[in-house]
Amino acid sequence: MYKHQTYEAILSRMLDRVPGDVDKREGSIIYDALAPAAAEMAQMYVEMDIDKNLSFADTSSGEYLERRTAEFGVTRHAATKARRLGMFSGQGGAPVDVPIGSRFAIGELTYVATSKITTGSFVLECERAGMVGNQQFGALLPIDYLDGLVTAELADVLVPGEDAESDEDLRKRYLATITQQSFGGNAADYKEKIESVPGVGGVKVYPVWQGGGTVKCTIIASDYSVPSATLIDEVQTLIDPEVNQGEGLGLAPIGHVVTITGASAVTINVATTLTLATGTTPGMVQADVEAEVAAYLLSLRTSWKDQQSLVVRISQIEARILNVSGVVDVTGTTLNGTAANITLNSDEIPTLGTVTINV
Repeated sequence: MYKHQTYEAILSRMLDRVPGDVDKREGSIIYDALAPAAAEMAQMYVEMDIDKNLSFADTSSGEYLERRTAEFGVTRHAATKARRLGMFSGQGGAPVDVPIGSRFAIGELTYVATSKITTGSFVLECERAGMVGNQQFGALLPIDYLDGLVTAELADVLVPGEDAESDEDLRKRYLATITQQSFGGNAADYKEKIESVPGVGGVKVYPVWQGGGTVKCTIIASDYSVPSATLIDEVQTLIDPEVNQGEGLGLAPIGHVVTITGASAVTINVATTLTLATGTTPGMVQADVEAEVAAYLLSLRTSWKDQQSLVVRISQIEARILNVSGVVDVTGTTLNGTAANITLNSDEIPTLGTVTINV
């Protein structure tokens, strides 16, 4: 709005107001008197433009976006801590228990045992919030000595940790809230409640799934993977506990029988024939090609909740492979053995299997 209010434009207008018989050249008394004021006014216009943008949700950011969305009851989701499966064994590989509150380290992260699943299997919570808690796997080191413990392993992600909600995600959620009013168990209400659960990355709602009063909600984990049974159970208990379904003891309205399911994975095996640059071997591009295909499948999974169904397209895969340094051309790409796109069911998400490179 104020982009034309530059220092030069302001100073020119100010000098135009000075009588023509006065010396207005650069370095003159009147020029030197007006120039600092023009610079301050230009800065003022810059700050006015920033303030204007911060006052509207579509251009705001940071604290000011939070204050804007809070007016409609939409607050930024804070970072959450990952919950993982910890497996512990003693002499001869026999499972052993560890005290609740025991702390373990892997790399720069620490995890604490919060609850027991079965003998030798515990829920471990990362002490650092965010997605970083989802990434490490393997041997754990006890921070304090535990008698009888021989091996400790950090295994499955039970509930993914999430980073603090980004400005763009907060903005989308805010706009969805004011354009799709949630009320009394409508589809928007289920989406709003379920997507606010830590570890949930998206949900599809199927009203009247098996007749009147039944609802199916299919979720995806916040890291856009298949949700664990633990996460599905937590959402089920929160929305409509299985032992008292339909009685309104969860967040679902009385009379709604809600079934929570998880998105299912479809493995995508890719085979392709590449023309490589001189001196380049398949082994030199294998990792980069796999990374490009994996990134494409991840982009599909991130859009899953907003799509009726996902389509894995050969053209998109070939276009991304062409971005790999050393690849000159791509031909004959197949998905799961066929030279055709793969259309998934509404509750399916693609995951990377094998990538075979022919030359």
